[in-house]
Amino acid sequence: MSLGPIMLDIAGTRLTAEDRELLRHPAVGGVILFARNYADPAQLAALTAEIHALREPRLLIGVDQEGGRVQRFRDGFTRLPAMGCFAALHARDPARARELCDRLGWLMAAELRAVGVDFSFAPVLDLDRGLCAVVGDRAFGAAPEQVAELALAWAEGMRRAGMAAVGKHFPGHGGVAVDSHHALPSDPRPFGELAMEDLVPFERLIAHGIEALMPAHVVYPQVAPEPAGFSPRWLGEILRQRLGFEGVIFSDDLNMGAAAAGGDHLDRARAAHAAGCDVLLICNNRPAAAALVECFVDATDPALALRLVRMHGRGGHDRLHLRECPDWQRAVDHAARLETHHSLDLGLDDPTDSETNVG
Repeated sequence: MSLGPIMLDIAGTRLTAEDRELLRHPAVGGVILFARNYADPAQLAALTAEIHALREPRLLIGVDQEGGRVQRFRDGFTRLPAMGCFAALHARDPARARELCDRLGWLMAAELRAVGVDFSFAPVLDLDRGLCAVVGDRAFGAAPEQVAELALAWAEGMRRAGMAAVGKHFPGHGGVAVDSHHALPSDPRPFGELAMEDLVPFERLIAHGIEALMPAHVVYPQVAPEPAGFSPRWLGEILRQRLGFEGVIFSDDLNMGAAAAGGDHLDRARAAHAAGCDVLLICNNRPAAAALVECFVDATDPALALRLVRMHGRGGHDRLHLRECPDWQRAVDHAARLETHHSLDLGLDDPTDSETNVG
């Protein structure tokens, strides 16, 4: 049985009989976890093991574990700083900022792999233009080349820990003020301006083999009439053909307010799939999820199966050995100092901090 195109959520810290039945449906390909699914690391490891045991190939398990405001698992995990911290450090010492992105990308991924999570929806590739509060310090800064540089370092750290990266939100969410969780934003800029600025981090990470991307629920009316995640022009013509992206395209959550532009949940899913989304996320709406899996019961795609193989986590420490690892201990110390010391005085003269190989 191949993995299907639907990724959905569950309600609690354990699977119910209803969950197990739904997750065995051939249209399901993965599970996205939230803070409500987490009690402690042992519980999470047991939950992911049960999910992985339901199917072969095993279902994908993802989570939003960016750091800062967006970190679903906190107690028992290292508190990760917001990406804006690295932007501030980059102004003082670009090489140091890249090094710490690498180390903390590895740390984030290593801790998740130790409890059986396949991937995090990270890094954020949006530019912080000072317009969009929902982006803000989730971004690695405002300058396209800087964001590309730091996000690439973060993704490379993830990769060494055995985790694929998911860049978001293509082609860039930073040029709008409206929060797409609640309403549909519109970015009036022409394609040329977007290409010179917001698209730069996406192009750079595509060139370095990023495994997956997530489009924005934002409409760019000078480029296409639909939001990017429902747009054949954005996903097919620009992302696949012009930029040469060959990885997985995850839709953003089809239950978000901005997604209503695509019609009801079935219409949204059909439109996103037809536009080029490989995996359709539907969160916090079990009736809609159940309807979607029936709608896509026959949606088999050998090309998608090959892409999804790259999203499975690889290797990884068990939790006890990870915590005994000197690389983990150093990375945790860096994270704590970034989180608590806004001066970003991270001991630049400490000879142990000059090491770059963390995995």
